[in-house]
Amino acid sequence: MKLFYFLIAFLALASSITFAYDPSPLQDFCVAINDTKTGVFVNGKFCKDPKLANAEDFFLQGLGPGNTSNPLGSKVSAVSVNEILGLNTLGISLARIDFAPKGLNPPHTHPRGTEILVVVEGTLYVGFVTSNQNNNTLFTKVLNKGDVFVFPIGLIHFQLNVGYTDAVAIAGLSSQNPGVITIANAVFGSKPPISLEVLTKAFQVEENVIDYLQKQFWYNNN
Repeated sequence: MKLFYFLIAFLALASSITFAYDPSPLQDFCVAINDTKTGVFVNGKFCKDPKLANAEDFFLQGLGPGNTSNPLGSKVSAVSVNEILGLNTLGISLARIDFAPKGLNPPHTHPRGTEILVVVEGTLYVGFVTSNQNNNTLFTKVLNKGDVFVFPIGLIHFQLNVGYTDAVAIAGLSSQNPGVITIANAVFGSKPPISLEVLTKAFQVEENVIDYLQKQFWYNNN
């Protein structure tokens, strides 16, 4: 029986390694730099000579409140490899999400990372939608201070402040640069715009509806 559990654990570990999205580091760190003359290119970034690294490469001062005075009433403050260069190749990042009362972090996906979210203040209504394979099932939950929820990689998800006070959440993501695709912005705010023929057939609506949506200002809260 012990051998059975060992084999299961080994297969799970092997699977996680095989299907990992960020590269496993082969050194202590690989601080990202933009200097192509002295760096080595690794997965989208050049790496500083480890002997030249310092504490500032792994530090971000003051992850303070984001400005929620916008049409969505929310602000995502990312801490990825673009903000902390020392995250390069480490396969992890985070974000602070601030919400005004009734503020929304609109439906979006992270193509390269699973997200785990903890509510620091307030009450959030959160959810994600499964793929077509799983009948586009909606999973939702109301989260209060201290509650945690997971959004699987690549699936559309959202967070809404259902309280009457400001709310704050911290999200951890399983990629140094998980990316974000906000659904409405991508579909109706693309440049150049997606053709009316495509969108009217996709959404089964008249051209004037699509035309109206494409003329809206799609705000980016990231």
